[in-house]
Amino acid sequence: MKITKIEKKKRLYQVELDGADSLYVTEDTIVHFMLSKQMVISEEELADIKQFAKLSYGKNLALYHISFKPRTAKEVRDYLQKHEIDDKLIPEIIKQLKDDKWIDESRLVELTIEQNLSSGDKGPFVLKQKLMQRGISSSIIEPIMEQYDFTDLGQKLAQKLYKKYQTKLPNRALKDKIIQFLNNKGFDYQLSKLAVETLAIERDDELEEELIYKELDKQYRKYSRKYEGYDLKQRLIQALMRKGFGFDDIKSALREYL
Repeated sequence: MKITKIEKKKRLYQVELDGADSLYVTEDTIVHFMLSKQMVISEEELADIKQFAKLSYGKNLALYHISFKPRTAKEVRDYLQKHEIDDKLIPEIIKQLKDDKWIDESRLVELTIEQNLSSGDKGPFVLKQKLMQRGISSSIIEPIMEQYDFTDLGQKLAQKLYKKYQTKLPNRALKDKIIQFLNNKGFDYQLSKLAVETLAIERDDELEEELIYKELDKQYRKYSRKYEGYDLKQRLIQALMRKGFGFDDIKSALREYL
């Protein structure tokens, strides 16, 4: 059979054949098979052209997806499936992209960690979980993550939270809040504890007294409607301890308050 026409249609080329339907191919296909008008091709060659065109089209789609930001193999696979690329072709497309370093999950892990350490707020555990959700295996993530130190980031986040709550919470509650915050962000307990220790939080007796009486006023209004005497006192003690105040400070405040 003979090629009777080759015409560019946006991102694809339409190739018309005598005695057969036309087909759409990529520019790579045109170049690879050196297709031209009046060129004679066999049935076997046509089958090869169609297969290559499908593979090339899928690869171009993947490259378009990757052009916006680095992608994992899973993200590329999901994108190609969404665009109805033949499942049998996807493994070969991904292999070619990996061979050409268009998909480089190790480098993606490095970039993600470095960006997070520079301007993010996630600890190692949360960061690992997010990378795994993108389809990267822990066997790739863990060795790379071990090369990075999250100590400075933990201390920076602890300092930020300390500035926000230093005049609003008693010392113990403040320390607990910072540690809990860092744990939730993916830092382990030891790293969280170390971050708090670097803050060198010192007790401010005047502030502690102001805070405990302020909280006592609030809790008293809440519980004095239902309780009195011993029951009221116990409710107030329990409420203030939950807020992070020490037992001795609570007893001292209650002696003055009640």
